[in-house]
Amino acid sequence: MQHTVEKIGGTSMSNYEAVRDNVVLGPGYADNPYNRIFVVSAYGGMTDLLLSHKKTGEPGVYALFANADERSDWLVGLDRVSARIREINEGLFSDDVLLQRSMSFITTRLKDAERCLADLQSVCRHGHFALGSYLNTVKEMLASLGEAHSAWNMTHLLREEGIDARFVDLTGWNSAKQHSLDEAIRNAFAGIDLRRELPIVTGYAHCEAGLMRTFHRGYSEMTFSRIAVLTGAREAVIHKEYHLSSADPRLVGVDQVVPIGRTNYDVADQLANLGMEAIHPQAAKGLRASNIPLRVKNCFEPEHDGTLVTPDYVSENPCVEIIAGRRNIYALECLDPDMSGMLADYDRSIIDEIRRFKAPIVSKDVNANTVTHFLATNLKTVQRIRAAVAEHYPEAQLQVRKVAIVSAIGSDLNVAGLLAKSVDALARAGVGILAMHQSMRQVDMQFVIDEEQYEHAVRALHQRLVEAHDHGDAICAA
Repeated sequence: MQHTVEKIGGTSMSNYEAVRDNVVLGPGYADNPYNRIFVVSAYGGMTDLLLSHKKTGEPGVYALFANADERSDWLVGLDRVSARIREINEGLFSDDVLLQRSMSFITTRLKDAERCLADLQSVCRHGHFALGSYLNTVKEMLASLGEAHSAWNMTHLLREEGIDARFVDLTGWNSAKQHSLDEAIRNAFAGIDLRRELPIVTGYAHCEAGLMRTFHRGYSEMTFSRIAVLTGAREAVIHKEYHLSSADPRLVGVDQVVPIGRTNYDVADQLANLGMEAIHPQAAKGLRASNIPLRVKNCFEPEHDGTLVTPDYVSENPCVEIIAGRRNIYALECLDPDMSGMLADYDRSIIDEIRRFKAPIVSKDVNANTVTHFLATNLKTVQRIRAAVAEHYPEAQLQVRKVAIVSAIGSDLNVAGLLAKSVDALARAGVGILAMHQSMRQVDMQFVIDEEQYEHAVRALHQRLVEAHDHGDAICAA
């Protein structure tokens, strides 16, 4: 039996009983849980405490350290992490001996990290050492603590259940040699018999290139993807706390959305572009190239087959599968009569500045004398980009506006009149369209709107384009 590689998200990891009963010992696996590899995320909220809060920006240990003048500043953050870890472990381990072993394991790493940070802070007070040169390494070290904690715990909890679980630590903690990601994975899995052992693998993997430098908080998905590719998995599975559905149920109603049954990697890429990642695009690239299907499942509904993502799937009937979008987008518009005939030069210069400030581009509009980039970043960064562009083109008119993007997405949107229906649905809901774009590839259609109209737009498009139609095998009921 060829194996699967399965990733468990942080929110799901926080409910061990559900993971054990619904995933590890779920349908079809109660008698034989093996021939699988589990890649685990840190417990929900732990990486926020270690780095910074993903949504609010509240500083964690890393952010406090990066901006600290005194050791006490980041030690407060480390104390919060330690307290949260103890709270989690006390809720998981009823056996005092195992509880002490779990605390000893992670506390040793916390103390090691504290010593490293203190030494680095001391060294960087000297003029020859710049703290900025080491911050990526600091971020990687701190991030690794979260996955080491959750993977160690899950391994030993499963052993208590009589399962031969094996802790596979890819964090490189105290390792004297650096490897590439592929080398680290191959070395870790050498000698593991998947027929008799259940590997529980850290979502963070230490490697020469540094996962966070490229993949940021999506690093665990890259680890998951490379393990699937390198071990020749028959299927890659992601267990989340929700279904991949036709829209956000909080906006259109739980009774109105339905799980997506089938889709393809192109659709997954469009979702990632809108910040709604089923999987990081670079992680999906490896699975797609190796022709490994991806299944996205709801951890709390084990009987449901979830969403199957394959490279070549196209819905049996052209249709809209998902209504998705993104708020907090800034439109940076550059208008210059001199741009006509020189659009490529203008666009290249503007993109260079956008890259310099590391602002993700979600979409772009152009005409003869105007180019507008829609950026997923904060106002401070956009204003810096605007000032830099103004230095290149002092005669240009530069405007910044906060907007939202709503998108209709599907594996085949070649539906006659779809654009007209979408515009009519938005108009009837009182939503004004600032810009729109439909690609020739027929996988997505984007509408730029005022941010305060975002929820109205999602509901209107879902009702008109999804709820009112038969979508064949693209949509599946529970």
